Amino acid sequence: MIGDFLATLALRNAPLYYFGWVCLAGALGCALLTQLSRRQVMGVNAWVKPFKFFASIALFVWTMGWYLGYLGPRPAVAAYTWVVVGALAFELLCIAGQAARGQRSHFNVDSAFGTALSVAMGVAIVVMTLWTAYIGLVFGQTPLPGLPPAYAWAIRLSIGLFVVFALQGGLMVSRQAHTVGSPDGGPGLPVLGWSTRHGDLRVAHFIGMHALQVLPLLAWYGRLSVWGTGLVALLYGGLAVAVLVWALQGRALGRRAEVVAYTHPAS
Repeated sequence: MIGDFLATLALRNAPLYYFGWVCLAGALGCALLTQLSRRQVMGVNAWVKPFKFFASIALFVWTMGWYLGYLGPRPAVAAYTWVVVGALAFELLCIAGQAARGQRSHFNVDSAFGTALSVAMGVAIVVMTLWTAYIGLVFGQTPLPGLPPAYAWAIRLSIGLFVVFALQGGLMVSRQAHTVGSPDGGPGLPVLGWSTRHGDLRVAHFIGMHALQVLPLLAWYGRLSVWGTGLVALLYGGLAVAVLVWALQGRALGRRAEVVAYTHPAS
């Protein structure tokens, strides 16, 4: 089954197929470096963050490569493919490079170089996200008669949720932090790193962006109707919003409301 998926993906979108393998190789290399290196950033092994980004981006590019196959060969698809490769390759190089230096890649305003790098990464991701929104519009305007209607709508709705919660990253940029109620770098969940004591804006970011995989899989394997798919998308988006609101109140998942005395300087 996995072999068939990969073979089909290579035919649908070769650049994203091969870029996905590059990302998986990068994730494997970073996983190995977490065991070989003692360098830390914000109290966590420096190579954990690059590992997460390499793995997440591999999943994203293979997912989009699969969906883009439904649109067929057209200039918009080819252009978007190379925007994705260029923007995400640049981000991964920045994140891995800063990890090698023992520096933060995001929210790094300690030097002119760190600031410039953060801004450049932000611009690259915004451009890619807005282009993804355009691809979502193309999906909305393109009949997909060969697909179950619920699955086709799941793809459209999942791209919409992905774009919204990708842009939610701007909230973290405006605060220059992802933790609410404490400085970044406190106790967190293994690998994911989400704060276990305070609000963490990355949780909603993660949930919302992975609608890209969750909704179409539910529609396909759950054999949902179009209306059922719409309802699931609404509930899923509502969950992501609720988690965001919870985090903005300085609450970690599973913890009751606490008095939050810390206020981030940028907020």
